[in-house]
Amino acid sequence: MLPYQNLHQAEAALGRELTVAEKLWFNYSANKPDYLLHYHNILFLVLVYSTAPLPYMFIELSRSKKIEKHKIQSKVKNSFQDMLKCYKDVMRTFIVVVGPFQLFSYPLIKLTGIRTGLPLPSGWEIFWQLIVYFLIEDYTSYWVHRLLHSNWGYEKIHHLHHEYSAPMGFAAPYAHWSEILILGVPAFLGPALVPGPHY
Repeated sequence: MLPYQNLHQAEAALGRELTVAEKLWFNYSANKPDYLLHYHNILFLVLVYSTAPLPYMFIELSRSKKIEKHKIQSKVKNSFQDMLKCYKDVMRTFIVVVGPFQLFSYPLIKLTGIRTGLPLPSGWEIFWQLIVYFLIEDYTSYWVHRLLHSNWGYEKIHHLHHEYSAPMGFAAPYAHWSEILILGVPAFLGPALVPGPHY
């Protein structure tokens, strides 16, 4: 929760007028405790993973000849029922696994120094943090993924991710619940190793 009663107090504390983004952030977050700002990230996750694959689903279901000729696996057709089952399974995992993980991870988030207050980071700060975080996440995810392709990892955990032989948008996060948690570690490493990000 921001320690200011109104925009004027925030501007007086910062010694300048708030940017448009800071005013929007103030209006959105001023009366919300930090833990609530952290917990509702699950809603953004569900929203993104529900809407981002929709164009690909419509393309797949259109069965357009112009598009079909560009498909690598043109003989494999994903039905609406397959996509719906995949989507439901992913959402169930998000709600049953990722949701509770969000609840219990708040103390770790606070330890990394992730902040919710004002001022918002500059564009350059956001740019460099994202570059560093993406590099750390990508590098460590690669090696975790390699480990999941070991005999034991594949047989016990990772095989589920390869259940759909042809790619579809909803299958990107389709995985065993433990894989979702394991791959959450690389995503958390960036902010843990290079602290100071903003929600």
